[in-house]
Amino acid sequence: MGRPFPVLFLAAAAFGLALLSLSCRGSAGGGKLTGEVILFETNGKPTQIFATHSDGSGYTNLSNSSSNDYSPACTPDGSKIAFASDRGGALQVYVMNTDGTDQTSITGGSADNYLPSWSPDGKRIAYTSRPSSSSILQVSVMNADGTGQTDLTNGTTAPDWGAAWSPDGTQIAFTSERDGVREVYVMNADGSGPVNLTGSAAEDWDPDWSPDGRTIAFVSDRDGLPQIYVMNADGSGQRKLSDASGLDASPSWSPDGSKIAFVSDRDGNAGIYIMNADGSQPTRLTKKSTSELVPDWCVLSP
Repeated sequence: MGRPFPVLFLAAAAFGLALLSLSCRGSAGGGKLTGEVILFETNGKPTQIFATHSDGSGYTNLSNSSSNDYSPACTPDGSKIAFASDRGGALQVYVMNTDGTDQTSITGGSADNYLPSWSPDGKRIAYTSRPSSSSILQVSVMNADGTGQTDLTNGTTAPDWGAAWSPDGTQIAFTSERDGVREVYVMNADGSGPVNLTGSAAEDWDPDWSPDGRTIAFVSDRDGLPQIYVMNADGSGQRKLSDASGLDASPSWSPDGSKIAFVSDRDGNAGIYIMNADGSQPTRLTKKSTSELVPDWCVLSP
């Protein structure tokens, strides 16, 4: 969690694999869920965006398309869902209503753009881009309608990817390989002041801020298999939460900060699990034959 690039997505990187490497409007959708839900992608044929309530009920296909759709992220007010799709050829960022209707591309061209992440005020989207002229991944930002696309990390010669906004919108955490291994960095929202938070000899990636902004969950293989870790927002106090015989990745905090959703293959195929914020009581949420990846825990508006 491998698919060859560009179909290989950073969900694959979350399971320790390196990422290798038109405006369109549609009306799909598979039903309306409201309240607290977990969005995710299913690694089927094709890959689709699904949602389920945090108790596992209401399992619903939202994107319902014939193309591959990846990495959903909902707006802070729960009114829209951003995701990536290859329906136009290259991976591009789309936005749809929470019932899956009105699917609209907000990026275009031959470059790959994916892994969207909404700013806390819902006005901007950070995302990962792979320019046509380069194989180097970089973190970019744009307005919610796709205008004002700006590269934040294009001064580096190593891949940067997987942006996560701080709850106050002043900083962005991301993964970078500029030190030779994957590390979790944080930078100001304008791309200035990048700082290595994890600073280990191991591979560290996939950051996600807690709702109160004090803690960052991430993935590390420093003890062997990739597992879920947390640290203080300044990089101190790094500690392991999960300790499974399988691979754990893609942490996503619950809206109240009491739980973390994540992906694990500890029971065979990759599925969505939930555990308490201290790592206790891990429980499988979904039990399907297809792999389920890249959860985003949010509250969808009516």
